[in-house]
Amino acid sequence: MGKVMSIAGRQVQRFNVENRAQKVISQAKPKPAPKFESNLRDLERVLKEHPEIVEEQSRKNVQLDENLRQVYVTSKDVMIDSKMPQSQDSDKPLPINRSSVEEYEFGHLEPRTVTKGRCTLRQAVQFIANHQTDPQQWTSAKIAEYHNMKEPLVKNILDHFKSFEVHLPNKNLERRRVLTRVEPSKQIE
Repeated sequence: MGKVMSIAGRQVQRFNVENRAQKVISQAKPKPAPKFESNLRDLERVLKEHPEIVEEQSRKNVQLDENLRQVYVTSKDVMIDSKMPQSQDSDKPLPINRSSVEEYEFGHLEPRTVTKGRCTLRQAVQFIANHQTDPQQWTSAKIAEYHNMKEPLVKNILDHFKSFEVHLPNKNLERRRVLTRVEPSKQIE
């Protein structure tokens, strides 16, 4: 019911809107907005104290009128050839290398220099993989010393991040699972 009422209300608001707008526009002088009583009292007080404001408003300022008469606006039409594309600098040569930008291994450009106490993504992946393959040789202390990092930071990295490991299932076990699904009544020994 609410949607029907809003549609009907909107149509009533828009009824004969062009004629009503034309009537308001064609009036000689628009009515000023109503003022608050406090504003009217302040305005009367200011006009009583400073009657020169009324005189200044009703008098024509000759200097401003003369300044307006000296202002001229001139325009010149320039014919533009639409067949020729416009360029900012016609002497500038076009680029010679049009090859695409190479994609980076880790999705972003690696920095050339690394500040002390930090490592790149490539270095982090490398020392995580080294630690997973041989944890006795690549301890967190040795990695921290090698990369000039704090040992607790390296230990946290090694605890929370691991490289992918591939686990290959036993083929006989997988075959046994497939067969038991197909024939549940027969048990394979």
